[in-house]
Amino acid sequence: MNNRNLLIVSTSTVHGNGYLGYCEDTIKEFFMGVDEVLFIPYARPGGITHSEYTAIAKKKFNELGFKMRGLHEFDNPKNALLSAKGVFTGGGNTFVLLDQLQKLDLIETIQSRVKIGMRYMGTSAGSNITGLTINTTNDMPIAHPKSLNALALVPFNLNPHYLDPDPNSKHMGETRETRIKEFHTYNPQIVIGLREGSWLSVKENTIVLGGELSARVFIQGKEPYELTPNDDFSFLLNR
Repeated sequence: MNNRNLLIVSTSTVHGNGYLGYCEDTIKEFFMGVDEVLFIPYARPGGITHSEYTAIAKKKFNELGFKMRGLHEFDNPKNALLSAKGVFTGGGNTFVLLDQLQKLDLIETIQSRVKIGMRYMGTSAGSNITGLTINTTNDMPIAHPKSLNALALVPFNLNPHYLDPDPNSKHMGETRETRIKEFHTYNPQIVIGLREGSWLSVKENTIVLGGELSARVFIQGKEPYELTPNDDFSFLLNR
């Protein structure tokens, strides 16, 4: 039995809103009953320190009524995860994040805890690692994890911050869709393009798309298509 309870969020900030402002109600509902949320700051956006990053997240979560501590504050981060009821992994660089989780030997601990019900929320890089691999991240590989295999909390890949081609742009480089199609010439797993302001709520064997936008679904050998918040995503968990 997989008791996973996940909140996979595309981004921490949407234009016109403050940090996590657009999904406050969803976060409060998701962590309801959890006194203290453990923050994983390893993605270090812009190279800020773990303490600086934790302070940003802590301020917001305190406003929402939750206590928070950074995982880096513990002498034994594995033990901290073993007793945590809820975890939030912030965005930043996905390679840096995965590299640190591997070096601290925390992958299997997170997987086992989620399987028995520990709530896991991620944004951006923290969402990327919920998939099978991080091969579909938009980030530069500034660190070198020993493997690109991720947490595999869901049996597909994510592309947070998914952008549609701009017909008025003079940019001649690859679009996100082109890059994901390139990925599918070598890899079979489904990829979900999560646009800004969107999130996936995963509870056991159901998935619901939150926000006002559709998500783009990429399946190897098929044309990409859209699914809306009213559509059924649960087939993704049965593959």
